[in-house]
Amino acid sequence: MIGVVSAREALRQAEEYGLDLVEISPNAEPPVCKILDYGKYKYEQQKKAAEARKHQKTVEVKEIKVRPAIGEHDYQVKYKAARKFLEDGNKVKVTLRLRGREMAHQDLVMEVMNRLKQELSDLSKVDMEPKMEGRQVVMVLSAAAAVPS
Repeated sequence: MIGVVSAREALRQAEEYGLDLVEISPNAEPPVCKILDYGKYKYEQQKKAAEARKHQKTVEVKEIKVRPAIGEHDYQVKYKAARKFLEDGNKVKVTLRLRGREMAHQDLVMEVMNRLKQELSDLSKVDMEPKMEGRQVVMVLSAAAAVPS
């Protein structure tokens, strides 16, 4: 803490120590400056940013594809995969593609989607309700904030 000094005096002191004069808060009255090694400061900032990125969890969107006339065993396989994705903290995009005459059986489509949504409701929340997009129905689930253990 040097106190309030002129810009020339501050620059002279910084040169005397072999350091840089860095403006911290230009909008303050008077402006606030620090005498420090700017290269070292930038290096430390990069290290902090890299450390923050290292501890950051990226959320991926995993996709599960199902059919309207899905068999019970096949359904259980897809259900377990979706459950594992949600437990790992990822989002799950459930896609149900319709072919040919299956378009006439919208009730089966919603049954499968609602069953999956209901069975995964204990550890997920619905980001996007089942929605018809051309010949496919899409629903997005994400891991609930507080997952019961």
